[in-house]
Amino acid sequence: MLGAIVGDIVGSIYEFNNHKSKEFELFGKGCSFTDDTVHTIAVAEWFLDRDAGGPGLANRLVHWSKKYPHCSYGGMFQQWLSGREYEGKYKPYGSYGNGSAMRVSPVVWMGGDPVEDAKKSAEVTHSHPEGIKGAQAVALAIYVARLEAFSPKEIAKEVWITYHYDVYETVDKIREWYKFDETCKGTVPQAMSCALQATDFEDAIRNAISIGGDSDTVAAIAGSIAEAIFGIPDDIREKALTYLPDEMIDIVNRVSKQVKPTKATTIDHLRIRIIEGGVRPSLGGLKVMEEQVKSHFGTDPIDWPSDDEVVKFLVKHYYGRFG
Repeated sequence: MLGAIVGDIVGSIYEFNNHKSKEFELFGKGCSFTDDTVHTIAVAEWFLDRDAGGPGLANRLVHWSKKYPHCSYGGMFQQWLSGREYEGKYKPYGSYGNGSAMRVSPVVWMGGDPVEDAKKSAEVTHSHPEGIKGAQAVALAIYVARLEAFSPKEIAKEVWITYHYDVYETVDKIREWYKFDETCKGTVPQAMSCALQATDFEDAIRNAISIGGDSDTVAAIAGSIAEAIFGIPDDIREKALTYLPDEMIDIVNRVSKQVKPTKATTIDHLRIRIIEGGVRPSLGGLKVMEEQVKSHFGTDPIDWPSDDEVVKFLVKHYYGRFG
């Protein structure tokens, strides 16, 4: 989750003063955390305490936002924040803004179902299908990147097939036309491109700043994905933490202690077998294949036959052809 916070801090001085170049001081004068960090922390704390019956996400968002009131919150969120009592029931307001996508990253690092948990993290405010989709797409990209068996091109393919976000346009091309846009569909694909076309974590952040637009949020989304692909260099990690108050650092540290490795699930075993057979299906296609194989051979991969037999079965029953 720290990748999102780094992107937010670096981008904070460029949100309303775009810098369409990759040449700049990484932590420039005047950098600070904004609402992107506050809400990422809120999601992280909610997810950490969910099994212990902690406060719901709406209350966590209110708590942290009121504690740090001067962080450039969006207009709709401010109305939501000011119009309801703290312990009341907070109704979602149908947003399709990029706030759902920039705050989602913590849920992917601590186990569970990343796509379903992303939906839960979004819908308390961003209940519009596009708002939920943006959060889920970012969560999927982070999850797939953490599996480590996927190249950035393959991550792009998963996102395209599952959510129909075009993340193939080059950063140089995006930079030519991109402008300020606070929607998920006008932010998430571009931020993903910045991460997936980067050479390392810092390059992803520089890509994100260089295209302009809603710079802190673009960089937060790009940073959250780039962290899963590359990791965060120690010097950048340590510098970013100096901008945070102790109570936020405590949440970051708690998340670090709760990070769970991506487990080799049935679907991952299946992917390995299919790739060894020369086929590279999408994650969505794999879910269908998984049910086919489990139904025919059993739920435990240990009980499955050879790779050749599994591939032959899928060629016949999933692809609808013999071979």
